[in-house]
Amino acid sequence: MYSERPAAYPGAVVWTNAPGGPGGVYPVLPDGCMDLLWSEGRLLVAGPDTKAYRPQGAPGRAVTGIRFAPGTAPALLGVPARELLDQRVELADLWPAARVRRLAGRFAAAPDPLTALEDLARTTDSAPPDPALLHAARRLGEGAAVAAVADETGLGARTLHRRSLTAFGYGPKTLARILRLQRALGLARTGLSPAGTAAAAGYADQSHLARDVRDLVGMPLGALLALHP
Repeated sequence: MYSERPAAYPGAVVWTNAPGGPGGVYPVLPDGCMDLLWSEGRLLVAGPDTKAYRPQGAPGRAVTGIRFAPGTAPALLGVPARELLDQRVELADLWPAARVRRLAGRFAAAPDPLTALEDLARTTDSAPPDPALLHAARRLGEGAAVAAVADETGLGARTLHRRSLTAFGYGPKTLARILRLQRALGLARTGLSPAGTAAAAGYADQSHLARDVRDLVGMPLGALLALHP
């Protein structure tokens, strides 16, 4: 069973996926975010996805995580997002192994892994996220054009693209496409028709929406909604 709540770290969400819910292993959809995971005694980092990720292993495995808003995790982890694109890696591959061992011991003894994840994020000494890129993520999520966002941030198209690779793992056009998909799914789950969803989310038409869902998720919209009601 999956549950989540806002985290103490700005813009983040802590979540848990524990055994006991409906059967099946569901795809993790691209959303522009990165996650720090605690599972079976290991600390892992989930990089930004360009396609739906289908978890490996038994459906009953318990996983706890903190999901960072687009553009916020690289400063915390000290690694450009593009280096983690479509990857799941051990935190010990990014941070000193001795430090990660100490953290793993602390997590294993913690009564609540969610709180431990929040504390780790809040107490890690790191530079703040790039405010221009946070603005870009917000505006792209609202459906703003990439050219308009480049003007609003004062970065210009080339600089915005280069800094987006560091912050998001991909350029602003790809991020805009992924966030548009998330916006469409939110609308579709309210019961809006596919045609109405396509129009409200900013697609050219219903066929455009259907192609994007198949390309990014690998299944039709109806099948996806049946998995994620």
